[in-house]
Parts: sequence; structure tokens; C-alpha cells
Amino acid sequence: MKRYGLIGEKLGHSYSKLIHEQLADYTYDLIPLSKEEFQPFMQAHDFAAINVTIPYKQDVIPYLDEISDSAKSIGAVNCIVNKEGRLCGYNTDYSGFLYSLRKNNIQVTGEKVLVLGNGGAAKAIMAALASLHPKELITVKYKEEPSVITYEQAAQLHSDASLIVNTSPVGMYPNVDASPVDLTPYQNLKAVVDIIYNPATTKLLAQAKERGITAVNGMEMLVAQAKYAVELFLDKELSDSRIEDVMNTLFPDN
Repeated sequence: MKRYGLIGEKLGHSYSKLIHEQLADYTYDLIPLSKEEFQPFMQAHDFAAINVTIPYKQDVIPYLDEISDSAKSIGAVNCIVNKEGRLCGYNTDYSGFLYSLRKNNIQVTGEKVLVLGNGGAAKAIMAALASLHPKELITVKYKEEPSVITYEQAAQLHSDASLIVNTSPVGMYPNVDASPVDLTPYQNLKAVVDIIYNPATTKLLAQAKERGITAVNGMEMLVAQAKYAVELFLDKELSDSRIEDVMNTLFPDN
């Protein structure tokens, strides 16, 4: 029996099973793995194809026989296909994020963009944004690091940013009263993207909406990356309209 599913450490709130089983005619399992269970699972190759989430998007790489150029440059894999025993790794977060930008008419080329957070989720998003040639692409974090500025520095030096993308978990359920940044200093904002999808409207996005700024959560990216994963799993192309079909069926209030 061909096995499809998602591996990660904690999967209790995942929507992936619902989404994949809407997109494709297979059973999709949620496969929580402890650190101790991870290595035996990867060595067994007992799956047709899997998605990978926190904290294993980089840990899977040594087990792969092949990795796509985009996943290699990103340094993270969220999709693995077992091709007759050879494990091939891809990153569909990259394509999923680009789809969400296109769908919501968010301009990146020539704009100043602030990315909040530089964890695993940021890797594909930074690569996707860079491919669109922003004027400046700046990473912001709560503490200063090489190639990273603090939130205080961002407000002082880059209040003219036109796009803010939150890749941090700040504001995610159950901590819904938290926000990674106060948008007040940013008077040139055209759009705010928060890759969190639970809640659908984070405190950050609520503040953007109050000012009439385009506010986009992570649900469309989640469904889009799943659609691109299904294409790799089944080696067939699906229409992008399937993304909207799933959004309307599963998440009509999004």
C-alpha cells in the first residue's frame, strides 16, 4: 500500500490531511515523530511521498538521494518523493508563497520589504521574495545578529517599508493577543503578510486592516504548497483553480 503523509514533531493542529484528501484520491496520514523515531522512519523508506514540517525540514536532507536546485539553495525540504527507493527532496513552500503574493496582487519588485523572524519558515520565503527583486530585503528579529536588525532599528531606519512579512510564530494560537510589531511607525505600508493561519486574523493583520492595508494570512500559502506537493507526489499537473476550490470548501470564512 502506498503511504502518503506529513512528518513532524507536533501535528495536532495540522490541516494537511483535510487539504490533501480534498486535492487527491489517497489517504494522507499525520505521522508525529519524536527525535528518536525520526531516524528509523527515514531509513525505512516506508512511504510513497511525504511532507515535512517543524523541526525536520533540514534534518531530512542527509537522507536524500537527490534534492531540487530550489530546495538546495533554500536549505530546507518540505516534500519528499520515494522514486523506486531513491528519496528526492523539494520545497513547495517557495511556490506556495509566490502563489499567495500573486493572488493578492502584492508588489515586491522595487519595494522595501521587512521580514520578521529568521527561523526555518523564513528560508523559503526569503528566497521567494529575493526572486522578485525587491529594492531592499531586510530581516528583523528581537535580538541583533549578523545580517539581522532589531525591531527598534527597523522602526527607526526603515519606517518607509512598503511590505512586512511575518514568519515568526508570534500571534499564533493560543497566544492571540501577541503581535511581533506595532505598525504605527510604518506609514508607507501597502501590504502585510502573516504566514500564521490560526487565527485567520492575527493581531498584526487586524492592525493592518484597521488602516485599510492589504492583509493576507498563511492559509492560501498552505493550500497552494499542498497543491504543488500533490503534483510531485502523483507526477501530474493540477489546475491552480483547485487551490481556490479547497479554500472555498474547507475555509470559506478565511
